[in-house]
Amino acid sequence: MRVVTWDDGRVAIEDSVAVPAPISGDGLRLGYADAVSSTSLGLLTLRGNSVVAGPLELLRFGPPKVMPQAVDWPIEGGLLAGAPGGHWRIRSEGGRVTAAVEGYRPRLPRWIYTPTHLQVHRLFTRVFLLRMRGREPEPGVPASRPDRLRAAAVDVAFCLTLAGLFGRRRRVGTLIAFTAGYHVACWCVWGRTMGGLVIRQRVVAVDGSRLTPAQALLRFALLPVSWVARRPVHDDIACTEVISD
Repeated sequence: MRVVTWDDGRVAIEDSVAVPAPISGDGLRLGYADAVSSTSLGLLTLRGNSVVAGPLELLRFGPPKVMPQAVDWPIEGGLLAGAPGGHWRIRSEGGRVTAAVEGYRPRLPRWIYTPTHLQVHRLFTRVFLLRMRGREPEPGVPASRPDRLRAAAVDVAFCLTLAGLFGRRRRVGTLIAFTAGYHVACWCVWGRTMGGLVIRQRVVAVDGSRLTPAQALLRFALLPVSWVARRPVHDDIACTEVISD
């Protein structure tokens, strides 16, 4: 569930995911601090009550109000905030964890904020909630590493063929564009690429839901990191899983 509403220049954003067990307010607070750093690969951190990027204070919160199954930070300022006011709230109730920004006035004009900062916030919120949900219970039977490699080989061959047919003069640029668009579209719409169809596997979020476009793009962008690390960093950060059908 993802909801965005506006009222007199202030925005409210809400998203939630189902969780197998309730989470304490302190667990939500600590989970948020961990997600800020891990999702941004350490570029952002929660220092005190502020989200910072190096010396830059992006958002400044007041002291959090921690409740048995919720935590609430008042928004006081920062580079991204146009004015003090609003709240960042996370709560665990009714078998779901919900994260919501309420009454936040962004510094950027709405027409710039909507395609930029808003999309980053929605992606972060989505990944944070999935991290809080965790990988248990699993959304399906995880695909084996050999099957994942075979599916990837099919996709590489398919993308190379397309790039060769339609982009002979700009092969590298065309290949990157085809590959990115192909993977993001396939993961979001069908959950599987051509390789996934052949090998009978698909990509889902850790709660079994379909990937959002931003989540799929994040997963694709992190593929080179996984190749270097020789482990599925892209699945760890994007909170996704490859399952067998």
